[in-house]
Amino acid sequence: MEPPADASPRPAGLSASDAGGLRAVLAALGANLGIAVIKFVAFALTGSSSTLSEAVHSLADSANQALLLLGRRRARQAQTEEHPFGFGRERYFYAFVVAVVLFTVGAAFSLYEGIEKITHPEPVRSPVVAFAVLVIAMVLEGLSLRTAVRESNSSRGRHSWATFIRRAKAPELPAILLEDVAALAGLIFALAGVAVATITGDGIWDGAGSLAIAVLLGGVAAVLAVEMKSLLIGESASDDVERRIVAALEDGPEVTRVIHLRTLHMGPESLLVAAKIAVRGADTAATIAAGIDAAERRVRAAVPIAEMIYLEPDLYQAARADATDPAIRAVRRPRRR
Repeated sequence: MEPPADASPRPAGLSASDAGGLRAVLAALGANLGIAVIKFVAFALTGSSSTLSEAVHSLADSANQALLLLGRRRARQAQTEEHPFGFGRERYFYAFVVAVVLFTVGAAFSLYEGIEKITHPEPVRSPVVAFAVLVIAMVLEGLSLRTAVRESNSSRGRHSWATFIRRAKAPELPAILLEDVAALAGLIFALAGVAVATITGDGIWDGAGSLAIAVLLGGVAAVLAVEMKSLLIGESASDDVERRIVAALEDGPEVTRVIHLRTLHMGPESLLVAAKIAVRGADTAATIAAGIDAAERRVRAAVPIAEMIYLEPDLYQAARADATDPAIRAVRRPRRR
């Protein structure tokens, strides 16, 4: 059954996790813009290949955050006739662009710069300036990462970081976490490349630092692209959320059991729920309609992001039960420890 006409299609405010994602993006954007300027100045003074690669990396990260903000803004567009389920997945699309285009561009540039400096090595000028800039950049990136970790912890719960990145439905926090970790690791590579090049007097090591940064960025791009592709294709709600949905549907006299269930994230804060529910054969059409409305209200109370709910009444027959339904299997299986 369709949502009531007076149901709000999208909450006016931001959820705690959504607001945390916004704060993390803004903190990372401010840090990366400042770091990019400092690194470009350092490159002009030192000629360090690793420093230039890191400057381009920070510039790419700033563009990443701008795209994530653009995706959030476009996702808030109202539904249209052509897009009746809204534009929530715009956030996933722009996060995918961040992974495939900007990370890849940063990796490709670092790879080119590293090969160039290895084949045509040059000594690092003013290494003290390069060291100072890289240390300052590490401090700023550390502050940005601290913000991302703090905001992620509010929604991560007891899950590991790998599970959080894999299961998160909002793309901003995983993207910022991966960016900041890659940025800190890249700065360590750049610092090592400049240090060894200065100690040995051989500029090849500076180019080797750029190559290490290229491999790092390429790896992060691959991980983020895989996760964003999964969200773009369409992911179901988590097991716990589906359990709450089934419990809410069955927590009333109108529904005897859930026969079939499908959930789909239309955006981080928007969930589509479609279910076939068993009703009593003796109920009238009016009673069934009223029962479905009551069941929808229970689901929305249990899972506020369930904005679109479609319930199909049916008579339960054990012989026709959908034993292969992945959502029902997920709900019925024991909880993971």
